[in-house]
Amino acid sequence: MHRRWFLQLLGTCGVAAVLPAPSRAGPAPALMLAEVYRPGVALDAYWLSEKYDGLRAYWDGQRLLTRGGEVIVAPAWFTAQWPSIPMDGELWAGRGRFEEAVSTVRQQTPDEAAWRRIRFMVFDVPTHSAPFTERIAAYHGLVSQIDQPWVRAVKQERVHSHAALMSKLDRMVKDGGEGLMLHRGDAPYRGLRSDDLLKVKTHEDAEARVIAHLPGQGRHQGRMGALQVQTREGVRFRLGSGFTDAQRIHPPAVGEWVTYRFRGVNGSGVPRFATFLRVRPDAPG
Repeated sequence: MHRRWFLQLLGTCGVAAVLPAPSRAGPAPALMLAEVYRPGVALDAYWLSEKYDGLRAYWDGQRLLTRGGEVIVAPAWFTAQWPSIPMDGELWAGRGRFEEAVSTVRQQTPDEAAWRRIRFMVFDVPTHSAPFTERIAAYHGLVSQIDQPWVRAVKQERVHSHAALMSKLDRMVKDGGEGLMLHRGDAPYRGLRSDDLLKVKTHEDAEARVIAHLPGQGRHQGRMGALQVQTREGVRFRLGSGFTDAQRIHPPAVGEWVTYRFRGVNGSGVPRFATFLRVRPDAPG
C-alpha cells in the first residue's frame, strides 16, 4: 500500500514533525457532515452543543477510524470493553489543543501518557434509526454503560433565537472554544452533508487539497510562497497568507488537505481573503 506522510506543526515553537498516516481500513465511513449556519434557520428545531476542536473519530464496533477510513492506533485500554454499537465522536485534547490531539492520534505507536489526555466526545449513534432527539438519550445511556472517564457524552441544549445563539457563541470563543454545532432534532442519521447538522463559528472555513507549491519571491525567496489548492467542488485558487516561516520552509505536502478561513466567495466561487489555518489530516481523500 502506498505510504502517505503528513506534516504536522507541533507546539508553539513551530517545530515540524513528520508523522506517518494510519493504514486505511477500507471505504470511509458514511458520516453526517455539517453545512454552515445562516441567520433565518428555525432554531426551535435544533439542539445546540459545543464544537470540539479535535479529530473526528468513528467507532465501527471493533476499531476507531478517521473520517477518511484510516485505522486509529489507540492503546488497547482506551477502547477496552467498548460495545459493538457504532459511535460517532471527536478525539479531543481540550480547548486550544488541536495540535496535541493530532500528534497523539496520528502516531502508529501509541504514546500512553499522551493518550491519557485524550477524550472521546460521543455525539451520535449512527446505526440508531430514531431521530436525533431520541438518539441523544441513546448515546448518553451508552456512555454511561461504558463508564470510562475518557469517554464522555456531549451535552445538548436548546436555543430559541439568533441573538441568544450569538451570545452563546461569543462566550464560547472567549472561553477558548472553537464554536458551536446545531443538530436538527427530527433528523435521522444520514451519511451526507446537509442542514441536519450546522456549524456555527465566528468565521467561515472550508477544506481544500494541495495540488502544487508555488515558489516565493522577495522575503520568501527560496521557500514556498503560496499553495495552489482545489476544493471538493473543483475550484482552484492560491492560498498565500497565514503561514509561519516554518510552514513556508516545510509546507503541507501535495495531496494533503488544509483548512482555510475566508469571507464569502466571488462570482466564480473563489473564496475571498482566503487564509491558511492548518493541515487537516482527518479529511477524507
